[in-house]
Amino acid sequence: MDILTMRSIPFALLLTILAANTLLPQQKPQPPADPAAQAAGKPATFSTTINTVVEAVTVKDKNGKLIEGLTAKDFVILEDKVPQTISFFEYMKMEDTPLPEISAPSTTAIPTEKEKPKIDPLTRVEIMPDTAGDLHYRDKRLLAVYFDMTAMGMPEQLRALDAAQKFITKQMKSADLMAIIAYDGEAVRVKQDFTASREELLNCINKLAIADSGLEELNGADADAGDTGSSFGEDDSEFNLFNTNRQLAALQTALKMLGTLSEKKVLIYFASNLQLNGIDNQAQFQATSNAAIRANVIIDTIDARGLVALPPLGNATQAVSGGAGMYTGASTLASVGRFQASQDTMYALATDTGGKALLDNNDLDVGLVQAEASYTNYYLIEYNTTNGKLDGKMRRVTISLKEDPTAKLEYRQSYIGAKTWEKFTSSDRDRQLQDALMMADPMTEIDVALQVNYFQMNSAEYFTGISMKIPGSELALVRKSGKDRTSIDFLGEIKDEYGSTVGNIRDHVEKPLTGETAAQLAKQPLEWDTNLVLLPGSYAIKVLARDDETGRTGTYMRKFVIPNLDKEKIKVPISSVVLGSQRIDMKTALYTSKNVDKGPTANPLIENGIKLLPSINNVFSRSRDLYVFLQAYEKGAETQKPLVAYVTFYRGQIKAFQTPMLGVSEGMDPKSKAVSMRFSLALSKLPTGRYDCQVTVVDPDSKKANFWKTQVMLVN
Repeated sequence: MDILTMRSIPFALLLTILAANTLLPQQKPQPPADPAAQAAGKPATFSTTINTVVEAVTVKDKNGKLIEGLTAKDFVILEDKVPQTISFFEYMKMEDTPLPEISAPSTTAIPTEKEKPKIDPLTRVEIMPDTAGDLHYRDKRLLAVYFDMTAMGMPEQLRALDAAQKFITKQMKSADLMAIIAYDGEAVRVKQDFTASREELLNCINKLAIADSGLEELNGADADAGDTGSSFGEDDSEFNLFNTNRQLAALQTALKMLGTLSEKKVLIYFASNLQLNGIDNQAQFQATSNAAIRANVIIDTIDARGLVALPPLGNATQAVSGGAGMYTGASTLASVGRFQASQDTMYALATDTGGKALLDNNDLDVGLVQAEASYTNYYLIEYNTTNGKLDGKMRRVTISLKEDPTAKLEYRQSYIGAKTWEKFTSSDRDRQLQDALMMADPMTEIDVALQVNYFQMNSAEYFTGISMKIPGSELALVRKSGKDRTSIDFLGEIKDEYGSTVGNIRDHVEKPLTGETAAQLAKQPLEWDTNLVLLPGSYAIKVLARDDETGRTGTYMRKFVIPNLDKEKIKVPISSVVLGSQRIDMKTALYTSKNVDKGPTANPLIENGIKLLPSINNVFSRSRDLYVFLQAYEKGAETQKPLVAYVTFYRGQIKAFQTPMLGVSEGMDPKSKAVSMRFSLALSKLPTGRYDCQVTVVDPDSKKANFWKTQVMLVN
C-alpha cells in the first residue's frame, strides 16, 4: 500500500510555461475604480495583463556585414500593422576568442548494473530563468545540446556524445555557454544548466547513462516489416505514431524550459529515427515548432547515423522481411523510404525554426560548429504589445530601420499570443496534460492522494486497484444548464523496473450534481478508481488529475511492488489490506473510472453491488465504523483449510483494542485459492489520537502466520 499527498502551490507558473512564449505576462493590480462596488461595501479591483514580447534582431548590410552602433530610435516595430513602443533595448556582442584545447576524460562507457543510480538525486538541475531587469547571460552565446536517447540506438548515442565531447574540448569559444538536456523516454531532464566550465560539461557527458532505450526502430506495416515473433499486441505503425508524438512532445517540453530566458538560444538536437506518420503527427509537430518560435529558440538537427549505406535486405540488427518483397525490390524501397522520411522530418524541424540540418555527415561535431557560427551579434529588443487579448492567435511582427531600408534584418516574424484557460481548445488541453506527464517535476496545484492495492487472480496475474482521492473543496463547480457539475481529467502511466510502459490511464469524469450533492462534495473528498492486471515486480506510477474547469492540476508519482505470493513459503500469503469507513452503492457512486469492473475479473472490494472505498489517508471518524478487507491464499489446497484473523489497535506499546478472532472456513475461490476476510469495527469507545493498526492472519494447521501494520488517526 503506497500513499503520497501533494500540497498546493500557485498555478501562475504553469500557465506562464504552457501558454506564453517569450511572452512574459505580468499581472499589475490597479486601485479600486468601481463606485457601484464601493457603494455596496465590496472592495473593487481592476487588473490588466501586460504581455512583453522579446525579439532577437540581427542586422546586416547589403554585403552581409553586421551593422553595429544602432539605438532603439533607429528601429520601427509593427505588430499586425500597429506601431509598438520599445521598452528595452540592448546590443549583444559575442567575444569569439578560441579557447585552448583541453584533454577529455576517459571514453564514455556503458555503465554496469552496480554503477547505475538507483534513485534520483535529491537536487534537480534546472534552467535558471532571467529575473526582471537582469540578463545574466548578457553577451553570451547560449547553446543547448539535446540528446533524444529514445530516437537513437546505442551506436548513435555514443557517436553523438563523442561529437559533443570533441566540440567542448577543441572548438568552444569564450562567448559560448552550453547546457545539456536529455530525454530518456520517461522525462526530459536538464543534466547541466548553461555554463562555461568545460570540465563540468565533460563530466556531464561522461556520466550520461548509455543504455538501450528499448524502442527499436519500428518499421510500420510496410513491405520491409520483418517477422520477429513478437507477442506485442498493437499494430507497429500505430505504436510508432504515438512514439513520435512522445518524442516531439518531449522536445516541446525542453523548448518551454529554455523559454524562461529572454536571450536568443540555439538547440542542437541529436536524433536518428524521428519520422512523421503521414498527417497523424502534424498537430504535435506544429505545436513543437510553435514552441520553438515562442521561446526564441533556433533548432539545429543532427542525424546521429552519419553517412549510411543501406544494405538491400537490411543490416544485422533487422529481421529478414521474407516474402515476395525480397525479390521485387519492395522491401528495399520501403527501407529507403523510411530512412528518407526520417531525414525529411529532421530537415523540416530545423528549417521551420530558422535552423539547419546536418545529414549524411560522419563528422557530427560539424553541426555544433555550424550552430555556433550562426549565432552572431544581435540586438535584444522588448516591447509591451498593445494587443492585450489572451486569445492564442498568431500576431505578425514587422521590424525595420528608419534610415536604411536596404538593411537585411533577421528576426522572428510572428508569434502565437498567450491564451487563458477558457480559450483552450480540446487539443490544447490534451497537449497540456501530455506535457505535464512528460515533466520530471510533479504538478501540485491541487491536493492528490493515491493508493495502490493488489489481489492475486491466478499463479501469474494480480488485480491491481488504483484509488485516487481529491478534496472536494479543491474542485470548481460551475453552473451549466441550470445544474452544478464538476469535470475531472485523469492521465497516467505505469512503468516497470526497466522503464517500459505496462499500463496507461486515461479517463474523463463529468457528472451533473444536484444542489444538495454539490454542497456535500465541497466538504468531502472525491473518490476515483481504475484497475488493471499486472505481473509480480517493481513498478512506478505517475497519474495527473486536472480540474477541467480551471486547469489546476495535481500529480501523484510513486514506486510500488507487487510481490510474488507463490514464492511465499514462511508466512501465510496475503493481499493488500484495505481500510475504509465508506461503503457505497455502485449505482449511486459519484465518481468511478469508466473501465472499473470491465476487466477480466471483478473488483474484490465490491460485494453484492456495494463497494468499500479505500481511505487512502487513514484518517477515520469515531462516529463511523471502520471496515477492513483482505484476502489470504491457500496455495495448492483442494479444499479450504480454516483460517483465523483479528485486528488489533496499539497506542505505543499498549494494546488499546482487539476484535474477536474471525474464523473463516468457507468461501475459497477455486481458481485463485483466495479466502476473503471482512471486519467491521466500532470506534466510538476509543479516544481520538494516533494508533498502530495491526491485522494478524493465522493458519492453525500449518502454524503459519502473517502480520500487517499501518498507522491510523482517529478524529471526532
